[in-house]
Amino acid sequence: MEQKHFVAIDLGATSGRTILGTIANEKIQLEEINRFPNRIIECNGHFYWDIYALYECIIDGLKKVADKKVPIASIGIDTWGVDFVFIGKDGELLRQPYSYRDPHTVGAPEEFFKRMPCDKLYSLTGIQIMNFNSVFQLDTIRRNNSSVLPVTDKILFFPDALSYMLTGEKVTEYTIASTSQMINPETKKWDPEILNLLELSEEHFGRFVMPGETVGTLNASVRRITGLGEVPVVAVAGHDTASAVAAVPAEGKHFAYLSSGTWSLMGIEVDQPIISEESYNMNYTNEGGIEGTIRFLKNICGMWLLESCRKENSEMAAMSYPELIELAKIAPAFTCLINPDSPCFANPPSMIEAIKNYCEKTGQHVPESYGEIVRCIFESLALRYRQVLEALKEMSPFPIERLYVIGGGSRNDLLNSFTANAIGIPVVSGPAEATAIGNIMIQAKSAGCVSGIDGMRKMIRESENLKVFTPEYVKHWQSGYDRYLCVFRSDL
Repeated sequence: MEQKHFVAIDLGATSGRTILGTIANEKIQLEEINRFPNRIIECNGHFYWDIYALYECIIDGLKKVADKKVPIASIGIDTWGVDFVFIGKDGELLRQPYSYRDPHTVGAPEEFFKRMPCDKLYSLTGIQIMNFNSVFQLDTIRRNNSSVLPVTDKILFFPDALSYMLTGEKVTEYTIASTSQMINPETKKWDPEILNLLELSEEHFGRFVMPGETVGTLNASVRRITGLGEVPVVAVAGHDTASAVAAVPAEGKHFAYLSSGTWSLMGIEVDQPIISEESYNMNYTNEGGIEGTIRFLKNICGMWLLESCRKENSEMAAMSYPELIELAKIAPAFTCLINPDSPCFANPPSMIEAIKNYCEKTGQHVPESYGEIVRCIFESLALRYRQVLEALKEMSPFPIERLYVIGGGSRNDLLNSFTANAIGIPVVSGPAEATAIGNIMIQAKSAGCVSGIDGMRKMIRESENLKVFTPEYVKHWQSGYDRYLCVFRSDL
């Protein structure tokens, strides 16, 4: 196979990076070109993204790519979900875009439900209710009589807005649009009833595209500044989780995935949305995936628990993850467990004290040593994963035979072994750089380097050193799960 080079621009809610991906000899290799912060600006009680700073960092990355003197086949952009940018009739960005963390949507779902009941909104979209979903952001802006809406020509989601800044082409990519809670997952189009309630129409959004379609080529300004030529910009799976799931190195269909990092997302890949009373009551979501698939998933707390403990404790912060893991290994098992998704762990003044108070309130041993705290977090996460997986099995149209752990958490061997023990099926870990790999592989598919999702995943399997964790100590972990369920019920 001829060597081909692709650029992935991968933006998260705290940082971004430019990645050069090279495909040669049926394998993929990554090189990080630059990494940069993604800061929220607070002004007059609102929180904004600095999209111009992000654009400048992307341009800097593309300059460095040009310095490599290698032919670039295409560029793809993925970002976090729900947020968007207003474009005026003259083509200019109308203002810095709101961040999903902005408090203006506090209470917004309840206001929207006065005109469309919660269960109907879920039945139309299959998306879990979160106050910062795009539908609630836009309804809040409408209710507040914002001066921006009357002069808006297009509303572009974040990866599409950045593509517009690079190419001048206005598109709406399916996977990122699906996070808005305005897309019907059956038709994969805008829901007209929801748009009507927002006083919007399809014309307010860019040309609808699917992952793998070309947006346009770098405009003259970007070519002049960066030194690149007329490089195509491809609409990848614009939602970062959709790109990550595209990189799950699975064989066949009978698997679940866990995108593991600060937050965890566990789900399955299905051909049709799963919208039922059960999925509604359990707040599972149906988001768009590649090749027309649906990502049926649940948000779960992740390494946020340990990251928060380390942030507040200088001694823990000074210890490496391997050191903390070694302490956890020698701590006694199942002495204390928590519900990782309890509201008390959302953003407490002290995570360590929140864990201790939770254990005391539920009549358990109160962890004191760092090893006990870390083991409590890891065991509780593994058992929470089992709880979510059990519900997935009930709703899944196929048997789930393996769990694939992708993202930064795939490097955590202790948590992965705990997870295999808890769920009773094999756990496969990797790739850690799933989002960037998925972004690049979608571009590679568009360029004809691979034939489809199965070909993409085969190349990833052959490029990555995957680890397999098989279940052990099944009876011991069943006892731990029984204890966890008692703790979970007492927390309700």
